[in-house]
Amino acid sequence: MYGFGKRVNCSFDEAVEKVTEELSKEGFGVLTEIDVKATLKKKLDIDKRPYKILGACNPALANQALSAEPQIGLLLPCNVVVREDDEGGINVEFMDPAAVMTLVDREGIEQLASEVRERLQRVKDALP
Repeated sequence: MYGFGKRVNCSFDEAVEKVTEELSKEGFGVLTEIDVKATLKKKLDIDKRPYKILGACNPALANQALSAEPQIGLLLPCNVVVREDDEGGINVEFMDPAAVMTLVDREGIEQLASEVRERLQRVKDALP
């Protein structure tokens, strides 16, 4: 599996706010925010449910990864998805860095990916 997540008990906007807040507590900033719903409406005139992709980055951990393997930037940042499902529930899903980093054959990357995963898991667990 390449991700993990949970259904949260709050509105879409509250979920985006809460996950951003919890990411910050773990040293992550949100570098990018892609509003998929708005983009598809604007570019293709397609109506979709609310869906945002947050590009989260922990600078210290990203630096360690880039120092070990310069091309690892292809796998960064850690994506977090906040989306409304067909039943109207709100889901927050995290890219699993441990799964993604299996693509990188460098000493120390597995341990680093495990640390990032643990931090993201704590973010998930802190959500309502």
